Amino acid sequence: MNIKRLLMVVFLIGISALLFAQNKEQKLRELFETYAKLHKFNGSVLVAQNGKVLLHEGYGLKSVQDSVKNDANTIYQIGSITKQFTAVAILKLQEQKKLSTKDKITKYFPGYPKGDSITIEHLLTHTSGIPNYTNDQTFMAKSATLPISETAMIALFKDKPLDFSPGTKWNYSNSGYMLLGYIIQRVTKKPYEQVIRDMVFNPLNMQSSGFNFSGLSDARKAKGYFVLSETEHVEASLVDSSVSYAAGAIYSSTGDLYNWYRGLISGRVISKESLKTALNPVRNKYGYGFLIDSIHGEQVVSHSGGIFGFTSNLAMVPQDDVFVAMVNNYGNPNLMAITKDALAIVYEKSYTLPSPKKEIKLNAEVLGRYTGVYELTPQFKITITAEGERLFGQPTGQPRAELFAEKEDRFFLKVIDAEVEFKRDENGKVIQLILLQGGQTHLAKKVE
Repeated sequence: MNIKRLLMVVFLIGISALLFAQNKEQKLRELFETYAKLHKFNGSVLVAQNGKVLLHEGYGLKSVQDSVKNDANTIYQIGSITKQFTAVAILKLQEQKKLSTKDKITKYFPGYPKGDSITIEHLLTHTSGIPNYTNDQTFMAKSATLPISETAMIALFKDKPLDFSPGTKWNYSNSGYMLLGYIIQRVTKKPYEQVIRDMVFNPLNMQSSGFNFSGLSDARKAKGYFVLSETEHVEASLVDSSVSYAAGAIYSSTGDLYNWYRGLISGRVISKESLKTALNPVRNKYGYGFLIDSIHGEQVVSHSGGIFGFTSNLAMVPQDDVFVAMVNNYGNPNLMAITKDALAIVYEKSYTLPSPKKEIKLNAEVLGRYTGVYELTPQFKITITAEGERLFGQPTGQPRAELFAEKEDRFFLKVIDAEVEFKRDENGKVIQLILLQGGQTHLAKKVE
């Protein structure tokens, strides 16, 4: 092959690669624009492959009151993605020989019940059996927005029976990560937040990241919403950073999260050997602050986050240098599904763009058959009421929301991404409600 022909082949290969990248960018933009138009995404996203950012944009409103839109630089709370930072700090301290993941927690909390059978590794991998404090609905409803001391926080779960013997099962526990934060403070004799800044934020130039979101005064800061739709918005109260702490207090931007990923895989924070340990699933596909699963035939490392008014999802495929980060400023259950679609585009797999549901009208007589009280648990019920040709559902302790008929016995909500289906007995009487939300199915028996 002569030099002219060789140069032409190289040129054509370069043009082909550029067109492929542009095609991916177009498809990603179409995907997020479609989800945004359907009110199924309201936030910022960054998708990158092989060191090239394919999409970095914001969608929807940062503040409904001010009609300000989200953009690539908007700052959000990231909730439980914080756990990755906490786990990496522990591994860094282990590299520095200041602790060991095999340490019993009684070394740091003398007298902790059954603490001599619980290790730091158990806390990291959600295998400690320590009850999850965020399951305490009374505390979360009444006290989550208020500062709490270390002593008071530990008292929420310390004397409760373990869910299982340490190391034998898996159960997600924010309590374990709170203890990890307190251990980091004991070992370093510095505030947990300062340790993360020194170890991660400052070296990786994460200038939009921090902890006290309530106290943040920055024009890039998003407001969080419990409900955010075309017809309704309910602004969320903010969880105090001492309550979420090492389990979920970090705020950040998608750009900063990309810096986090680049620093992590390059060995700038912890050694590649330590990262390998973190990404080794122990139980339930969970390692040290990372979920390890398979999507489209690729091993994907991820974590999601949810805190009052915000949801997030971060996914990475280190072996292919693929990264996807999404942060949303309302309680959105769609982010993992959107992540799968985004990865399908990156890997040139098939996917389906979401489409709007079509609403039909049912008369008042038909709607009246669904009214009543449906029990998911003794503490959580859904009350269904009708007003003329409109149907409403009201869960315990939450505002009511209108249900729209897709067909008889099947309804959908617009304020959140959820569906409701009613089941009948052999005589045609409605006896059960099925709630489909966030990929989960919840059954509720009609009790009134």
